[in-house]
Amino acid sequence: MTEARFYKATDDGVQCLLCPHHCRIKEGSRGLCRSRECRDGKLYALSYGMPCALAIDPVEKKPLNQFMPGTKCLSLSCTGCNLSCRWCQNSDISQAGPEEAESDEWSPEEIVDAALRRGLPSIAFTYTEPFTWWEYMYDIAALAHDRGLKNILVSAGYVEREPLEELLPYLDAANIDIKAMDDAFYRKWCGASLAQVLENIITMHGAGIHVEITNLLVTGLNDSEGQVAALCRWMVENGLRDVPLHLSRFFPRYHFTDVGPTPKATLLMASDVALSHGIRTVHLGNI
Repeated sequence: MTEARFYKATDDGVQCLLCPHHCRIKEGSRGLCRSRECRDGKLYALSYGMPCALAIDPVEKKPLNQFMPGTKCLSLSCTGCNLSCRWCQNSDISQAGPEEAESDEWSPEEIVDAALRRGLPSIAFTYTEPFTWWEYMYDIAALAHDRGLKNILVSAGYVEREPLEELLPYLDAANIDIKAMDDAFYRKWCGASLAQVLENIITMHGAGIHVEITNLLVTGLNDSEGQVAALCRWMVENGLRDVPLHLSRFFPRYHFTDVGPTPKATLLMASDVALSHGIRTVHLGNI
């Protein structure tokens, strides 16, 4: 097992400091992400070296439309997520512990060697929430960087500043999913909060990381003109006018199946709103 980073001891276990949840984890228990467990007074990263998904993807599938377009990347994932979105598209691995999904042992060196052997220019940490398996991602990213590969993060961006800043020197591109410009929405539907996500996007962009933003328009929840306008105003006010915005179509999934997919007309409306607010590049996804 690999000892986790970013935690402190407590009287009855540990407190994880990786993300804003700051889970207090008793002996033998796990945090909300299901990936980190307290044993003998220490916190362990259970999924280290145990990817549950490996694939070769077009970089546009991340989605990244303006970072090394036309190339492919080695995508990998371990189980776990620190959000609990009711419509999660990958709930079988994101809302699962390491023992609940098929996985194989791959060291960071083996992951990097696999990308190099196949002539892939980048590695993408994706499908679940990479920050819940931070140690594995970090070790791969540092080695990949040293070997001339690019590193791509696909994330909800819900992490504390210190672990993000440690990763930044090895990160080249990121697509961050903003669920809605509404903290109450985050708390009710995703089990998280908004402020740290926005701060982290600004931090990444300011560090010179190529950033693109995704906003999944969930039917009847965050698909109004006002919600889209609020997101675009925030982007413009924070110097993100040139950051590509992906407005993606929702499909019923997981615990949210009582509404239909996002109507195409809603996506077109959202695109018009984004362009009218000064966002320079808008992509429609899942259509």
